[in-house]
Amino acid sequence: MVRAQKNLHQLELNGRDVPVCLRRNPSARRLILRVEAGRRPDDPDKVAVTLPRGASDREALAFVSSKIDWIMKKLAALPDRVGLADGTLIPFLGVEHRIYHHPGARRGVWREEGSLHVSGQPEHLTRRLLDWIKREARIQISERVAEKAARIERKAGRISIRDTRSRWGSCAANGNLSFSWRLILAPEYVFDYVIAHEVSHLVEHNHGANFWRVVATLTPEMEQAKYWLRKNGETLHRYG
Repeated sequence: MVRAQKNLHQLELNGRDVPVCLRRNPSARRLILRVEAGRRPDDPDKVAVTLPRGASDREALAFVSSKIDWIMKKLAALPDRVGLADGTLIPFLGVEHRIYHHPGARRGVWREEGSLHVSGQPEHLTRRLLDWIKREARIQISERVAEKAARIERKAGRISIRDTRSRWGSCAANGNLSFSWRLILAPEYVFDYVIAHEVSHLVEHNHGANFWRVVATLTPEMEQAKYWLRKNGETLHRYG
């Protein structure tokens, strides 16, 4: 059952309250339902509904109520959250790395084969490691953008690194590019594909046949990467 309390929608499932978030998007053509994993221990999993122009809240909530079985299956399939803590395993370009804390060291964060080392006080470990991962993402994304843009004789604009939920990357009409820092956690061929995808929009700002031909020239495992993101992309939101 979906109930509303002062504009806060809650879905009650077997005694568990699941927040329902309604988002309006004038460019959407239909109601779109997603189950989104919380990113922090205090951030609950939620149901998100995208409403097209003209759709009412009542219509959206009725849509949620009609999809209860699907929602329950999606919630049950969500992977556990993974905190950035001493001893935890996290992927870096798809390779599992164990986190090691060194409270007495003064080296910041450094990476060795199969391990990530973090110095400093325990209460700063998560923030320090997360800042390092984001910096590494920016460095490696920027290098790969420059290489791929040069291959198609285009120049990329400003590069932004964010923590977006709905997309892994985007390309604005002025050539500015945006990417999720979480891509650095994905396998390298997936990381490479998303960058190739957005750089290709510097040539074709659409998803027509010509666009996909450009993408294929910039990355060797396009179809495999798209499949991986469909099947496993949500797991990347469980880290941090």
